Amino acid sequence: MFEPNFLEDGPDSADTLVVLAHGAGSPMDHPFMVTISEQLGTYGPKVLRFEFPYMQMTRRDGERRLPDPKHLLLQHWKTVIEFLPKNRRIVIGGKSLGGRMASMIADESLVSGLICLGYPFHSPNKPKKTRVAHLETLQTPTIILQGERDPFGSYEEVKQYSMSPAINIHWLADGDHSFKPRKLSGRTETENLEESVRAISLFLKQIP
Repeated sequence: MFEPNFLEDGPDSADTLVVLAHGAGSPMDHPFMVTISEQLGTYGPKVLRFEFPYMQMTRRDGERRLPDPKHLLLQHWKTVIEFLPKNRRIVIGGKSLGGRMASMIADESLVSGLICLGYPFHSPNKPKKTRVAHLETLQTPTIILQGERDPFGSYEEVKQYSMSPAINIHWLADGDHSFKPRKLSGRTETENLEESVRAISLFLKQIP
């Protein structure tokens, strides 16, 4: 029987489960994922992190791999959701690739919400090859946390896209793909991470 190897934060008794997948090149215990999950857990939800099969294999043998094909990533997300208890509110999401894959199955999975931590609107230096078509019709309440100068989709680029009214984008001042600002901005990485967690917490309180 399939059983995800979750990392857990937050209270076991929480009514809301937030399930997060990692980005393309970093595991579920990357400092970014740890910080977001631990801090969000202090606001009340139970936060679960898991890894896609290719990252599980990298963890076992140390050999870096490219992400699994999209259909396998999507199927793994669906399998994880099927494993979750049915008596709690489920919110899914993740960092970059993990959040993008979650956004592609959110509606059909009937989850309560979607959290994207640095959405990859396009590959760096390829702004015309966007990954936004499905975001135009997305029905699941969604929050996207995005750095203003993210090379995968900056403020100036993203404001030109047409997206569903179900999506709220929260911009992190001068942040890159991991929300880290430049020193000259006067902003700190810690401030942007803390702001993102507060925004997610408010989002969770506002969705049905």
